[in-house]
Amino acid sequence: MKIKMKDGSIREAGFDEELGRNAFRHTTAHILAQAVKRLYPTAKCAIGPSIADGFYYDFEFDFSFSEENFAKIEAEMKKIVKENLLLEHFTKDRSKAAQIMEARNETYKMELLEELPEDEEISFYQQGEYLEMCAGPHVAYTSAIKAFKLLSVAGAYWRGDEKNKMLTRIYGTSFPSRELLEEYINRLEEAKRRDHRRLGKELGIFALSNEGPGFPIFLPKGMVLKNLLIDYWRKLHTREGYVEISTPMMLNRHLWETSGHWAHYRENMYTTVIDETDFAIKPMNCPGGMLVYKMEPHSYRELPMRVGELGMVHRHEKSGTLHGLMRVRCFTQDDAHIFMTPEQISGEIKGVVRLIDEVYTNFGFKYHVELSTKPENAIGTDEDWEMATDGLRTALDDLNLPYVVNEGDGAFYGPKIDFHLEDSIGRTWQCGTIQLDFQLPQRFEAEYIGEDGDKHRPIMIHRVVFGSIERFIGILIEHYAGKFPLWLSPVQVKVLPISDKYMDYAQEIEMALKKEGLRCEVDGRAEKIGYKIRAAQLERIPYMLVIGEKEVREGSVSVRSRDRGDLGGMLIGRLLEALCEEGI
Repeated sequence: MKIKMKDGSIREAGFDEELGRNAFRHTTAHILAQAVKRLYPTAKCAIGPSIADGFYYDFEFDFSFSEENFAKIEAEMKKIVKENLLLEHFTKDRSKAAQIMEARNETYKMELLEELPEDEEISFYQQGEYLEMCAGPHVAYTSAIKAFKLLSVAGAYWRGDEKNKMLTRIYGTSFPSRELLEEYINRLEEAKRRDHRRLGKELGIFALSNEGPGFPIFLPKGMVLKNLLIDYWRKLHTREGYVEISTPMMLNRHLWETSGHWAHYRENMYTTVIDETDFAIKPMNCPGGMLVYKMEPHSYRELPMRVGELGMVHRHEKSGTLHGLMRVRCFTQDDAHIFMTPEQISGEIKGVVRLIDEVYTNFGFKYHVELSTKPENAIGTDEDWEMATDGLRTALDDLNLPYVVNEGDGAFYGPKIDFHLEDSIGRTWQCGTIQLDFQLPQRFEAEYIGEDGDKHRPIMIHRVVFGSIERFIGILIEHYAGKFPLWLSPVQVKVLPISDKYMDYAQEIEMALKKEGLRCEVDGRAEKIGYKIRAAQLERIPYMLVIGEKEVREGSVSVRSRDRGDLGGMLIGRLLEALCEEGI
């Protein structure tokens, strides 16, 4: 594709390249805006960027807009594509640009212009009668947009500020072929079928209540799942030489001022006053970890010191961003903090990377890695940041692990490595992270006695594997579509007696399986066996054991697998062998 850049130059880029993909979808957003202005001339345009998997455009309408308008808009968009309009690029000075936008009554564009320097040249793109103040890039002709679809409509405050007017945001996507678009739509439909909010309710894993928006309630089966993940986490960390601590849920303002959170994270913290002193419910575990480190002196011989904490944290999220278990206001971070000497940086980072790789591989996830560098609100010296960033980069290079540099997206106290895992339908989720921190040990004046007998400042790694246990559970629900592997299933086996007269034997089977550590239930309802089997299948139970007269007589069970169907009769001993081989 020919891509027209802001400076007027033309570059070649394919849809498989970020430049080409963004230009393609940004142009589709302009085609959407042009279609809207043709159909609804009084509509006002705000912004319309490309985003991951598509684009959106924000409008102000003088009527109640809904998805019922999509068909009409899409038809007009197809006309614009067929017109094969050239996207012409030119610039104007700010004064002239303001006149153009005022003449078109584009008040939102005028507001954006007011914030730009007076001597700045303003970039425009024009296709036919439609003119857009925009930095680009775009494809050269509208005919390049072969396949597109409008997906949804939502409300969006202008510039994300609740004090501003609520605009109408139209989401869409586009691809260079109808086949690619259909594949994407099918993935969206599959994602709806896997929605963890629906499955979580159906499977009795968690609930959301109006009494606590953003504060999920874990139900009995959800607690089984959560505890299985915690047990797995503890087993791995014990093996890797971590010790576990628990720090207070609430600490005073002085601590958060020392850590820097009061100045840099205050708007996301819940606060209260106790005995005329400001306190905050912890949004992060790390300052509490620093308190633990400082409770006694340390020698270089004790380092690295690996300290884990499954700490519940609370963060104020806007109500519009809450989403099931994926975006909540309280969650359990599987935190760990490693205190070390400068010489130990590379080895410790490599150890964490290997641990995260083991966990993700065990769950069947692929992943990619991003290295995030110094943000604008960073604390600390450039020298510290350069040393920390080089430490992370060197470890990744030594491991031959491919990564993308994400400029300016580090934490305010240090650079980080983020792990973005890919689920079974190709979506990516940011979970694990490794953050290298020179700042917090300095702020808390943490020390250790070096081999030379002098005091030295330790370096700190912050890292999580799951990220948040709640969010990881949401991801697992969707990744497996509720069909958890045997070891992770809240109920592994359901015993299904054909009638009440086989209940005694069913309960014997249940007790025998429970003695072997299996999570087992008996469905003793007065229902037909077909109903019970269907119910167990809807619950995604890995194994169903049907019991009738023959099974009682032979001391066996008739086994049905969730994934493989009818497996026939088995003696209990053989069944246990098979389940152990699968991993219970």
